[in-house]
Amino acid sequence: MFAKVENNQVIKVSSQLTDFIPFEHARVWDKAQREANGLYDVNYDTSNLKSEEFYINGAETIAFANGQVTATYGQATAKKLEDVNAVDQNGQPVLDIDGKQVITKGLKSNHVSIIKSQAAGALQSTDWYVIRNAESGAAIPANVATYRAAVRSKSNDMEALINAVSTVEQLAALYAYVNTGTEQSPVFARPLGDFPRL
Repeated sequence: MFAKVENNQVIKVSSQLTDFIPFEHARVWDKAQREANGLYDVNYDTSNLKSEEFYINGAETIAFANGQVTATYGQATAKKLEDVNAVDQNGQPVLDIDGKQVITKGLKSNHVSIIKSQAAGALQSTDWYVIRNAESGAAIPANVATYRAAVRSKSNDMEALINAVSTVEQLAALYAYVNTGTEQSPVFARPLGDFPRL
């Protein structure tokens, strides 16, 4: 990203140098030549930037100081953890076409739904064994039955961990992979765990 600076003020930002100068200059000018013409690389200060899965990041501001252009972000705000009743701009309940309260799902509900969907996807490849068993009585192989039970059990465990958190930070930590082994023999795992494999 590049910024055009005039009178110590950033007047324009773009990802393309050719938005500021002709292609033949953009191709050959080094950093010193660009800066002599008021064109600076944008440096990003991401100290306030957080995962968009869990937070709403603050607005980006771009400023020129001490001979460099820096983009910074405002404080991030945690997304709602729990479900809430939807309201309009006047604070009145939002109702669906049947007159029922519209619920805005929080992070916990959304993540539980994702886990349920992942479990369903993991089971899908072996669903035919269950259908065959129901239709013809053919036995489900023991390893398949064990696998399917393990997937359902792991899904329940994951959902319980998600539902037990009381902060967004705790929820995010469930997904963070850490080395549970040694530096020589690393084993990366997350507190939430992962689904078993067949």
